Amino acid sequence: MAVIKVTSENFEKEVLSSGVPVLADFNADWCGPCRMLKPIVEEISEEYPNIKVVSINIDDEDELADEYDVSSIPCVVLFKDGQEADRVIGFRPKESIIEFMGV
Repeated sequence: MAVIKVTSENFEKEVLSSGVPVLADFNADWCGPCRMLKPIVEEISEEYPNIKVVSINIDDEDELADEYDVSSIPCVVLFKDGQEADRVIGFRPKESIIEFMGV
């Protein structure tokens, strides 16, 4: 499954109402570590179909970033049953993200 671009318009449907866990990547185009993490997030979205992977650009969606207290990026948040279960901040290698997901 491809990474889904999430905005404030589809956040509730794609993240909060999701029937499966959601890995949300809060990022920005200008962020070097975010650009390094992007291909890893894309690989995870293809390799783990039981996890929905979404991308949220904090420059475009500053209200979502504020609501979820995202002050440093990249920030990867794991949502389960519509609630934040955990988060990691900063670049992480693929193995670390997979371990973080608990799969």
